[in-house]
Amino acid sequence: MAKDRIRIGCGAGFADDRIPPGVEIVERGELDYLAMECLAERTIARETLDKKKDPDKGYTPVLLERMEAIFPPALKKGIKVVTNMGAANPMGAAKAVRRQARDWGCGDYRCAVVVGDEVSDLMRQHPELPLMEDGAPLETLLPNMASANAYLGADMVAKGFATGAELVITGRVADPALFLGPMLHAFGWSYDDYAKLANGTLAGHLLECSGQLTGGCFADPGKKEVEDLAGLGYPLADVWADGRVQVSKTPGSGGRLDVATCTEQLLYEMHDPSAYITPDCVLDASKVTFEQIAKDRVEFHGAAGKPRTPTLKVVVGYFDGYMGSGEMGFAGVNALARAKLGIEVVKERLRRRGLTYPEMRIDLIGMNSLHANAIDHLAEPYEVRLRIAARTPDRKAAEAVGAEVRSLHMQGPTGAGGGINFGAKQILAVKSVLIPRDWVRPEIVMETAA
Repeated sequence: MAKDRIRIGCGAGFADDRIPPGVEIVERGELDYLAMECLAERTIARETLDKKKDPDKGYTPVLLERMEAIFPPALKKGIKVVTNMGAANPMGAAKAVRRQARDWGCGDYRCAVVVGDEVSDLMRQHPELPLMEDGAPLETLLPNMASANAYLGADMVAKGFATGAELVITGRVADPALFLGPMLHAFGWSYDDYAKLANGTLAGHLLECSGQLTGGCFADPGKKEVEDLAGLGYPLADVWADGRVQVSKTPGSGGRLDVATCTEQLLYEMHDPSAYITPDCVLDASKVTFEQIAKDRVEFHGAAGKPRTPTLKVVVGYFDGYMGSGEMGFAGVNALARAKLGIEVVKERLRRRGLTYPEMRIDLIGMNSLHANAIDHLAEPYEVRLRIAARTPDRKAAEAVGAEVRSLHMQGPTGAGGGINFGAKQILAVKSVLIPRDWVRPEIVMETAA
């Protein structure tokens, strides 16, 4: 018999999110489902590179640490789990968890894996596709392409649970879809019931960033107080079969959940509140209102859904040269003037070496690193930290930036040297294209014990 209400919790909101609050919401949240959202747009490109080095890798690096803490108590309590920690290798992630689960005290369980979001070969077949960011053809990125993944929707998560799985592991799916998928499965909602899809998508959008809904990225002493920020709890949603949603947080946890925190999270990463495009629907949140119905419990109203688009977004990760950087502190009287002299010395030394850079950024941290013109309005500091960074297609030129900053310690203005930090790294960037939905053919594959 279908349930009239389910409770979905968030156990992680980014790859390196804190693990203890995820354990707490499993232990005290009385959940039916737990979703862990751990992919940023660049991270799947990074994990693709790891998979090329080792075919067994390519999943989120903290997968096993997080699952060891969270999955055994979730399995014991009958909580179904979905996560996109599969990243570039969801099947590899499922196998890695299976290998360790017995040591964690887990009995046998069913694991469904969503595959098919990886579309690199498809991208190579269609170099004519225009990039969403600048309209240039995709072929301009293909020589340096590292990854290409289409955003899948909640229908695939629901299909994963329809197998009877206690655990669903995905690669790239839209963040709210991790939460909407359990609703589709539990209630049997039609995939064309856009009113319900809108409410479920909005619930997922509110929950997907874990502590941001419960006071994280919110506290401002004396202006916006958050009780026990150190013990910040993760959010959960009670969802009814008719589409009604209330959000709250782990009982007994720190933080706050109210109209203010919900309003801030509603607008987070939503470029157009009247047309927030997901693979499942186009959400119109422009008329959403929040109602505080109890302490740390909010109900929302006014979400509307429009038909989903005929296309899916593909994020293409590519190598975009190198970044070299160096940091160094200056302290004492006249610190700012000495740091400014250090800037000129580094720039001139790089010029004399014949090195040029298409982009260079210079920060005096604490003075102008966040607001470029602030330096003209601040009192003379007693200490300042210089940072010079530059982009270049040449690794050696990138390494030279940090090396020249480091040399200021012995061959620059007096008093340089606090907290020296320097190096170079390859840059992974992302751009996007749209493709017809029927080009992508995702599947559910069951991963079973050997």
